[in-house]
Amino acid sequence: MSAIVGFLTGVLASMGLGGGFILVVWLTLAEETAQRAAQGVNLLFFLPIALLSLIFHLKNKLINKELVRKLALGGVLGAVIGTYGAQLIDNGLLRKLFALFLLAFGIKELFAKKATVVSSNTTEQNSP
Repeated sequence: MSAIVGFLTGVLASMGLGGGFILVVWLTLAEETAQRAAQGVNLLFFLPIALLSLIFHLKNKLINKELVRKLALGGVLGAVIGTYGAQLIDNGLLRKLFALFLLAFGIKELFAKKATVVSSNTTEQNSP
């Protein structure tokens, strides 16, 4: 079963659909891994998938490099702060925060407007 979860996680992550959350949920619920350890495994698991996906997305000109430049510094700073912050939070509370994040994100997606692809680098919201 772990191999199937790994496969599905890889497929979803390479498509940019957040397959990592499946891996974290699997590790914490089915494998009874501590939340911090599951998040660490997820990050390590994600590295080769991200590299392969990046190569294919660059080849197909699906990366908005200007947007990446704008987001990169904030992303790196957020990762550092988040990593240290997670160490200060109790594992049980961290699990609850993760669950709340997933719930909030899921609710947002249920009620979000459908995006229309304008080009490979931008999207535009449909009018109601």
